[in-house]
Amino acid sequence: MSACGLDFGTSNTTLGVTGRDGAALCDLEGRHKTVPSAIFFGTDGGTRIGRAAIDAYVEGVDGRLMRALKSVLGSALIDEATRIGRERAPFRAVIARFLQVVKARAEAEVGRELTAVVHGRPVHFVDGDPEGDRKAEATLRQIAGEIGFRDVLFQYEPIAAALDYEQHISSEELALIADIGGGTSDFSIVRISPARRRAVERADDILANDGVRIGGTDFDRVLSLRSLMPLLGFRSAMRRDNLEVPSAYFHDLASWHSINRVYEPKVLRELREVRREAVEPERLDRLVQVIEERRGHALAGAVEAAKIDLAEDSSARIPLGFMGEGLDVSLSRDDLAGNTAELAERIGARIDKVLGQAGLKAGQLDALFLTGGSTRLAHVRHAITAAVPEAKVVEGDTFGSVGIGLTIEAERRFG
Repeated sequence: MSACGLDFGTSNTTLGVTGRDGAALCDLEGRHKTVPSAIFFGTDGGTRIGRAAIDAYVEGVDGRLMRALKSVLGSALIDEATRIGRERAPFRAVIARFLQVVKARAEAEVGRELTAVVHGRPVHFVDGDPEGDRKAEATLRQIAGEIGFRDVLFQYEPIAAALDYEQHISSEELALIADIGGGTSDFSIVRISPARRRAVERADDILANDGVRIGGTDFDRVLSLRSLMPLLGFRSAMRRDNLEVPSAYFHDLASWHSINRVYEPKVLRELREVRREAVEPERLDRLVQVIEERRGHALAGAVEAAKIDLAEDSSARIPLGFMGEGLDVSLSRDDLAGNTAELAERIGARIDKVLGQAGLKAGQLDALFLTGGSTRLAHVRHAITAAVPEAKVVEGDTFGSVGIGLTIEAERRFG
């Protein structure tokens, strides 16, 4: 049996195996350990994943791009089909195709078939819906079997991050693990130590687990709706009954997994009717242009890039020159924090619930271990650290800690 740890993330995916030097992530795209969770189906029948998928879309190759694939799990979309060229494919088949390519690339690198997997999963695929949560895990288990894994186990992603952190400590600690990813924010309180890391069964060391379905893509969506979509007519007025332009188009355009809905032929017909009643028809003209030119994913990518830039810089810009001069959107770090403050507060508030589960006070924690791309956002980081101000802050591998921890778990479980 050859085992691996698979972190199928909303934004990025990693796969790790154990070798002579311990757990290590495979190169999944060139020399990159991470591969963006994106897939492109070309009209020529070719399939690309990751950066190559995004590049094909940006370069104007004819086909269909899909990103944030994991977001479909736990939603009604998982039971639906989506149009790819002239065919309709179930969303679960799209996820299976992406993971099949990831598995094949890892097998090519290690030179053997991978037959067992420890899959990462968020604490909650769906907030407040145990049945939906169970269904999401069952779907991912079924997909794993379909692509060739004969043994499938799951581990919570923050627990996996704790297993990675535990490799680097010299004494026992009570650690709060904060994994703020693309689709969910997950927290665990775990007792870790050099001695404990040799044990296979660690259930007694897990003191609390909780999470909320808020992640980096939610920050992208809110930032897009508040900073970009008004230029396309979002919340602009209609000429009658004090109505606003219907909002569904803008919500679809701001959400990675639903962008392709606006490309349905009926949408343009509807929008031309809406335009006739709009107080500011020029804004709807921009929306029509975006849809006609299929720029939805490019706009979402530009918003995401601006958010990422603001993690390091004080300002960023969303270029919109294709719609006309003077329309570029300039953003500051304060703009990002102000527009998405509620999301950050909801993430930070979850920590009190985790502490309550564990029967602990904030001051009893030794360490706060941060992983996941959204921990780089200053206001998100502040919301988390403010909840446990006395804990030492430890930086994990932003995109690799969970994958390494899942690989460590795979070695323990499958040998």
